[in-house]
Amino acid sequence: MQRGDGRGVGGRQAVGQRGGADDRGAKGPTGPERAFVRVLPLLLLVVGVVYDAMTPSEFTAAPLFTAAPLIAAPFYSRLNTVLTGAAATGAVLLLHYGSAVNSHVEAVTEVVTVVTVAALAIVINRVVRRGNDRLAIARSISEATQRAVLPTPDPRIGGLDIAARYEAAQADAFIGGDLYAVQDTPHGVRLIVGDVRGKGMGAVAAVAVVIGAFREAAEQEATLEAVAQRLERALAREGTRREGLDAFEGFTTAVLAEIRHGEGAVRLINRGHPPPLLLRGDGRLCVLSATEPALPLGMGDLGAWPDRADEAELPPGALLLFYTDGLSEARDAAGEFYDPAARLGGRIFPGRGGPHALLAALAEEVRGHTGGGMTDDMALLAVRRPTAADPDVTADVTAGD
Repeated sequence: MQRGDGRGVGGRQAVGQRGGADDRGAKGPTGPERAFVRVLPLLLLVVGVVYDAMTPSEFTAAPLFTAAPLIAAPFYSRLNTVLTGAAATGAVLLLHYGSAVNSHVEAVTEVVTVVTVAALAIVINRVVRRGNDRLAIARSISEATQRAVLPTPDPRIGGLDIAARYEAAQADAFIGGDLYAVQDTPHGVRLIVGDVRGKGMGAVAAVAVVIGAFREAAEQEATLEAVAQRLERALAREGTRREGLDAFEGFTTAVLAEIRHGEGAVRLINRGHPPPLLLRGDGRLCVLSATEPALPLGMGDLGAWPDRADEAELPPGALLLFYTDGLSEARDAAGEFYDPAARLGGRIFPGRGGPHALLAALAEEVRGHTGGGMTDDMALLAVRRPTAADPDVTADVTAGD
């Protein structure tokens, strides 16, 4: 067994704890924009009154009064939308009542126009509220699906510190074709990080198949190579039930890993996936590239050869980072890719909170690199082997060794 192509990056010793625990990229209007939109109906009413009072009678502020309830409709509650429409109607009535030169036809026309638009605004408000309710239901279903298919792993599994994070590129989307799973088995802690080809519900269905097959195989199979073969067969069966292009081109890139209890090493099988990174406690970084490149899972028809696991040292305090191409292929405005190996070299993420701090820092940096415009989902998984000096883990380390 050989360790993947490693490269050490020395230098600075900056602790990479950045960003909040569960902060996500800001999508949609910012706080100031939301505040402006919410006060805009009131501003239109005030400006309309001032304009109408200070200009000759030939000029009218009716467009401002009709716009106020329409703008309020998608942002205000039903009661506040009604009150905005009533305020606009009342303003028109008062202005015409106090006008020295009154045209009853013009006054009636403006009042009827504002009342009609206010009524339409109430209808629009109801439609928007119903849409928001349906969106809230869809979001809750999406969240439930994510918890069922990609449950957040425990922070401690098999004596290892674990953190996982899923960043969806599309607003209000919680799950796509990226996947991860961690399982403590009689053969050690086994994990998978992968990326299913495609988008939408078809990709989610494939994720469920891969995760289900992995959890069963991880418990039953004696070797990591056998786990990979079980996944290959599961995806082959899944392909026979698909239609169209996915029936022929469905595949999953994945990295499978195994960390046996009490051993300071990790075994890896890479099926066409970005290589994991090993961050040592002193800031040195190694890229754990596969010794022999292999096809992604589900492409066994194009070539078959036995899986061979590579092995790398996992010293105490070291972090393993697994990720999907949503991280390594994130581009900035100039088209430059985000390079996690170059960005993380020389940085340390100490202590039991290291995995979580690493993923939070990566999520923040990628959002900054792309300007918040991610084009692909991103799954991140970090695993840390604790040290004897870590609080509350000395007994576990001693028992494992």
